[in-house]
Amino acid sequence: MLHRNIVSWTCLISAYAQYGNTDQCFRLFNKMLTHYTPNDFAYASVLSVCDSSTLRGRQVHALVMKTGFDTCVYVCNALIAMYSRNSGSTEVWKVFNDMEFRNIVSWNTMIALFQICGQGDKAMRFFSLMHRDSCLGFDRATLVSVLSSLLGQDEIDFSWGLRSCFQLHCVSVKTGLILDVGIVTALVKAYSILQGEVSDCYKLFLETNGCQDLMLWTEIIVAFSERDPEKAILLFGQLLREGLRLDSYAFSIALKACAGLLTDRNALMVHCKVIKSGFVDALVLGNALIHAYARCGSISRASQVFEEMRYRDIVTWNSMLKAYALHGKANEALGLYGKMDVKPDAATFVALLSACSHAGMVQEGIQIFDAMFAKHGIVPQLEHYACIVDIVGRAGHIFQAEKIIKEMPMQPDYVVWSAFLGACRKHRESGLAQIAASQLKELDPENSLGYVLMSNVYCSNHSFNEAGHLRKQMRGLGVTKQPGLSWTDLG
Repeated sequence: MLHRNIVSWTCLISAYAQYGNTDQCFRLFNKMLTHYTPNDFAYASVLSVCDSSTLRGRQVHALVMKTGFDTCVYVCNALIAMYSRNSGSTEVWKVFNDMEFRNIVSWNTMIALFQICGQGDKAMRFFSLMHRDSCLGFDRATLVSVLSSLLGQDEIDFSWGLRSCFQLHCVSVKTGLILDVGIVTALVKAYSILQGEVSDCYKLFLETNGCQDLMLWTEIIVAFSERDPEKAILLFGQLLREGLRLDSYAFSIALKACAGLLTDRNALMVHCKVIKSGFVDALVLGNALIHAYARCGSISRASQVFEEMRYRDIVTWNSMLKAYALHGKANEALGLYGKMDVKPDAATFVALLSACSHAGMVQEGIQIFDAMFAKHGIVPQLEHYACIVDIVGRAGHIFQAEKIIKEMPMQPDYVVWSAFLGACRKHRESGLAQIAASQLKELDPENSLGYVLMSNVYCSNHSFNEAGHLRKQMRGLGVTKQPGLSWTDLG
């Protein structure tokens, strides 16, 4: 075009912005400035490819203010979105507070920022403020963002999270948004992660009357996968009959449920469906198959999947190492470790140390623990210390285990003290066992493990009066022991 007007320039900038071509977008924007003053659409387009951590975004913001477009709600929304991409930016608050008029996109963008930052409490307060002070109401994007923000916090308060989720559920029913499948999917996911009743999730799912939405089906299977894997597999069978085209995530969730079952029959069924659906080379599914077969007791099938995989990442190697550790095959785990063609990480050494612990390989375990930082620069964490305490403790080196705990650079957690108490019980070290048991009671007074192990120590030393007193103390505190279960598959 020999002659371009403001609309031509704006449309061209918008086209490059949609494809994320930042450099070309800015070149065109700078050329346009020599002929025309940008309009609100041009500003919104160029801001969509800006990042507040770079100088370009701030330069455009300055030009917005200079040309008087800081009063335009669409441009201000684009500025909020730009500053939100740098979650630590404080300018986003200034832009939002200085806006004379806000629309629902303004509020939603701010709530999405809280979701990105994992600040669910602030998202809920902001949603309440929006609901109270704004005459705009809210839409499905608002509710989905707030629900998602409840799940992204580093330390989730499950009680508060469930109350908030229930409040949002009530609001969605009251406004009719509960009819939206996206809202139902977000609610099912929130109830599941916040450890709500799985029956509530299923009731929500049934109220959609067999909706043909893969994400909703996947989330309800996720909700059942850990707490009721048999029901999860039944739902997966129903999903197959619906005729929807499944993705790799749906298959991986089904395999996660298979890992909680007794035999590998269901894992084989899902494996066949994976092959028929053309996902045979999907890395995430190969990793999930190794985990499922290992947990179902079929180490040979897990090894076969590993050997047949064309591509392997660190998760693949770690999954196979964990499989060998779970089945007490320490020599195979150490042999596989020697063949690794990727850099090991912290999870690699947890698997190796667990394998050594189960096989009683003390020297090998100590060498691996010492090599973590010396050779690979990986600083041992609590799970590694728990493994090494278990290794030396099981072998009868109780005082060496105690020395490791005392020299730890961080405070020992429940798992470390449990490993130490288990070693004390095995080797009848009642004095050190009492110290470990008192630490366990202090860390988690409602957990029965410390009481039961200490009672077993007393019984091993024929101190039945002390054991009886400890059991009586458990009953007085309302601490109950979860019964152990063994499963046998007949027929």
